[in-house]
Amino acid sequence: MKELNNLPTALERIMSKDSQLDERIKEGLELIYNVFDAKNCTLHSLNEDGSFLNLVGQIGLPEKIAEIAKKIPVGKGMAGVCAQKKEPVTMCNLQTDDSGVARPSAKETEVEGAVVVPLLNDNEEVIATLGVGKSGEHDYSEEEIDSLNECGQILMSSIPQ
Repeated sequence: MKELNNLPTALERIMSKDSQLDERIKEGLELIYNVFDAKNCTLHSLNEDGSFLNLVGQIGLPEKIAEIAKKIPVGKGMAGVCAQKKEPVTMCNLQTDDSGVARPSAKETEVEGAVVVPLLNDNEEVIATLGVGKSGEHDYSEEEIDSLNECGQILMSSIPQ
C-alpha cells in the first residue's frame, strides 16, 4: 500500500490548511482514496440523537448511491452496523456478501473489498464513521484499519461538534 505510513501526517497537513472546511474534507478524503487505491471513500457523522449517520463527504460513490448514503440509520448497512457495534466492519467481497450487513444498493457501487471504521470521542461514543471501498477483493490488515482510525480522528478533530 503506497504511503500508508505517511498518510496521517499528510492528512494533518491538509486539515490544518487555511481553506474552507468542506474543501479540506474533500482533499483529505481524496488523499485516503488515493493511498488506499480505492473505488470510494466516505465520511459520515452521527446526528444529535444518535439514530442516523449523515454524509459529511464522499469520493467515488455513484450519484444514486450518494443520495441514499446521505442519511443511514444506525444498525443498517456497513456504516450503520459499524456505528452500532463500535467496531470496524470489513468485507473481503461485498458483491458476494450474504450476511445481510451490506445493503442491496451497496452492490451497485461495484466495490468488493470494503471497510468502515468507527470514530470514537473521549467517552468511547461513536461520533462518525470512515469507509473505504476497493474494486477488488481485499482483506484489510490491522495496519490499514489502524491507519484509517487515525485518519478518522484527524478528520473529526477538524469538524465542529
